Amino acid sequence: MFPGVSLDTNVVAYAEGIDGSPRQVQALDLLSRLPRNTLNISIQVIGELYNVLTKRGVSREHARERSLYWKQFLTVLETSGELMETAVDLATDHRMRVWDALILAAAAEARCDLLLSEDFQDGFAWRGVTVVNPFAGKPHKMLAKLLRG
Repeated sequence: MFPGVSLDTNVVAYAEGIDGSPRQVQALDLLSRLPRNTLNISIQVIGELYNVLTKRGVSREHARERSLYWKQFLTVLETSGELMETAVDLATDHRMRVWDALILAAAAEARCDLLLSEDFQDGFAWRGVTVVNPFAGKPHKMLAKLLRG
């Protein structure tokens, strides 16, 4: 069985082509190579993507469409008051932004093995989730293994 993989906002935003980023090709290639049944997205990421898109001048209607598009084929990880409390503790203990901590906490609660993000320290592990920067020069061994199948 493939490990669960959660996506951070930057991976999804790059796939959406924000700012004409050259990382769009990398993000789309990565997502096409990962088994869809392993991919997760937290409700926090959907909200953050909407904000990123509207801040970049995308109309609210189109940002809504693009943000909600991801719900169609990824497992959505919900948020709760208890999960927010866990995220606040995580943010406090590890000096990270609470919204990033919420994404990581949701991935842990869903028993994901990987969180793909460039916003955390590559290789940071917490409650069974390892954060991997998919845009690093050399792919993390866990991601490389997953991509090999």
